[in-house]
Amino acid sequence: MTAPTRHPEQLSTTTLLRFATAGSVDDGKSTLVGRLLHDSKSILTDQLEAVEHASRSRGQEAPDLALLTDGLRAEREQGITIDVAYRYFATSRRRFILADTPGHVQYTRNMVTGASTAELAVVLVDARNGVVEQTRRHAAVAALLRVPHVVLAVNKMDLVDYAEPVFAAIAEEFTAYAASLGVPEITAIPISALAGDNVVEPSAHMDWYGGPTVLEHLETVPVSHDLTACHARFPVQYVIRPQTAEHPDYRGYAGQIAAGVLRVGEAVTVLPSGRTSTVSAIDALGESVDIAWAPQSVTIRLADDIDISRGDLIAPSGDAPAVTQDVEATVCHVADQPLTVGQRVLLKHTTRTVKAIVKDIPSRLTLDDLSPHPAPGTLVANDIGRVVVRTAEPLALDAYADSRRTGSFLLIDPADGTTLTAGMAGASFTAAAGPEAAAADDAAWDF
Repeated sequence: MTAPTRHPEQLSTTTLLRFATAGSVDDGKSTLVGRLLHDSKSILTDQLEAVEHASRSRGQEAPDLALLTDGLRAEREQGITIDVAYRYFATSRRRFILADTPGHVQYTRNMVTGASTAELAVVLVDARNGVVEQTRRHAAVAALLRVPHVVLAVNKMDLVDYAEPVFAAIAEEFTAYAASLGVPEITAIPISALAGDNVVEPSAHMDWYGGPTVLEHLETVPVSHDLTACHARFPVQYVIRPQTAEHPDYRGYAGQIAAGVLRVGEAVTVLPSGRTSTVSAIDALGESVDIAWAPQSVTIRLADDIDISRGDLIAPSGDAPAVTQDVEATVCHVADQPLTVGQRVLLKHTTRTVKAIVKDIPSRLTLDDLSPHPAPGTLVANDIGRVVVRTAEPLALDAYADSRRTGSFLLIDPADGTTLTAGMAGASFTAAAGPEAAAADDAAWDF
């Protein structure tokens, strides 16, 4: 089967939305997700029966919809979310992949995991408590990860008598804070997840609100994560050399196109070596094609025999990233063991893994006021900070603001393979918080 005949520029509209939910403990994230699934009729009968049975066994008359996502025994016993829960559902207008992330401070790293591929983040706030430190933390993580759309869901409006001034004050405070981080789009929606107000159906108690429900916004938000519009990047995953009688001279480089479009006849550069060649053929699904685009998995053949191996990057010669051994990045530390200056690590970037050393930790971010804590010397679990890493071999690394796929990396413990830190190369949102920088960066936020 050949690749679709659609022109890459026609792929900007998609029916799939990846989004994540976040918020403080007991703000109602799991209840919102459960209500979303229940009211959109995305729950199987046996799932609903299991939730109803579990709710009755806990002495609850109505089904506790939070149990639809809180699947761990510890989560159900404590009434909290501990791990990231992924749910897949669909409506007639769009398909969804949802990541329900924990609210505790010690699980900030879980939100980084859930939001790393999200195009939209739903941040919940308890209408009685307003914007708290964890709310600011989640907004900062969403901005750091360049999530282009943020929804502020002011929950439990039924407990404040559906008062418009309460919602307006919270929305104003949060919007000002998120905008200072450079978040390009913020939508505030007053809801009651428990009662179902403005989740799937409009609320009869808030006639002063004329905006969309949560589901309506999720179905209609313009998500422009067209990878074909980005810089073309092809990390080599595997070198194919059959050396058979049928294919004695076949040499192909297999992998998934991370971003952009590649065409037969295009001049390309192989990094980090810097050698140049021309794309002589592209094989996709057993057929030769003239063009391929992200995120297709293909095999690229070049006109010249070049020493290429797993971890090398093929990019257009006129648009190749710079190669460097000094990586400056914003990171979220996810391991229980600390990250320290002088520590030897492995750095994994796309399909390439190299030895590296942590040369400096210039700052740790204080999320309550976004001030940098200078020279902390170490990062512990859930800390967000700046690091400088020196690699043993050159890397072709994009800025994270330009490409979430080729601008991200992991730091790994070489002793046991534990993931230590998730990194985003280039400037953090604090450097782009000013009006001029934020305006210049807007175009790169739609992935």
